[in-house]
Amino acid sequence: MRHRRAVLLALLPALGLLAACTGGGGPGGADGSTVRVAHVPSTLFAPLYVAEARGYFAAQGIKVELRKVRAGQDAVPLAASGKVEAVVAGFSAGLFNGVSQGLGVKVAASMGASTGERPSPTALEVAKRLVAAEKMTDAAGLRGRRIAVAGGAGAAGGYQLAATLRASGLTLKDVTVVNVSIPDMRTALADGGVAAALAPAPFTTAMEAAGVAVPLAVPPKGTTATGVVFSRAFTGKPAARKFLTALRKGAAELQGAGRTSEQNLAILAEATGQSIEVLRNTPPYQWDPQLTPDTGQLMKQQDAYRAAGLLSGKSATADDLVR
Repeated sequence: MRHRRAVLLALLPALGLLAACTGGGGPGGADGSTVRVAHVPSTLFAPLYVAEARGYFAAQGIKVELRKVRAGQDAVPLAASGKVEAVVAGFSAGLFNGVSQGLGVKVAASMGASTGERPSPTALEVAKRLVAAEKMTDAAGLRGRRIAVAGGAGAAGGYQLAATLRASGLTLKDVTVVNVSIPDMRTALADGGVAAALAPAPFTTAMEAAGVAVPLAVPPKGTTATGVVFSRAFTGKPAARKFLTALRKGAAELQGAGRTSEQNLAILAEATGQSIEVLRNTPPYQWDPQLTPDTGQLMKQQDAYRAAGLLSGKSATADDLVR
């Protein structure tokens, strides 16, 4: 119990994120009909927005309060402390450390995964001047270089970078990962602050159009580092089952041509604040229709963080992590 309390105390600074949340300020979920969901607006989480806009949560008899936070992976303590019932976010090294030490959360669903195709919704963008000067053809040329990742090596992007580098025989220890916010990556590449950046669309498109960067590599097909985290108390409630049922209906709408249908793009534009024109030109992610947590990816992610020296103590098992 003392160990678990220490974990929560170490994570308390993230609870300040509540000040940045939107939505009702009072307790939610007490009667099982309201589910408070912390999220960072992103097309990665399209099933959430589609399910809400199409009325699938309402059809299940639950009300969803979407609460925006600044950093999704840092919002997990909100679920552990009962401030929200669910977090739709990236999985960070902190999640694995916390779960292994008794943090009261469970991974309930997966979210967007890489397609492995080009153009890709996420890409390793390398400074164009560097590629031209060194005739760099793959990520192996980045050994010893500075690479920008939002949130740093321990964020979800750190694992995506590790998966992307693996094909070139590199690990996170072979590069210097620098924490740079996504909007600032283009400037960091242009002024030489970093050699490369792992960035999502539409920022990748903007970098390339400006002649600042070129995509050198993309995460392998199926790479995923995001999903839905439930508070342990919420996991067993009927509302949790209803929430997932509605979420899966949202995922079903995003299969095949549904990923780029005009109606779904309009929903995503409203939810993320991006223009529909930008989204039309943004490569989409892919979603498992059942949003089943990918335990294989979770274990690979944990291994990547441990190899980079970002985890302490024992490793969490798949049963520890997944509901």
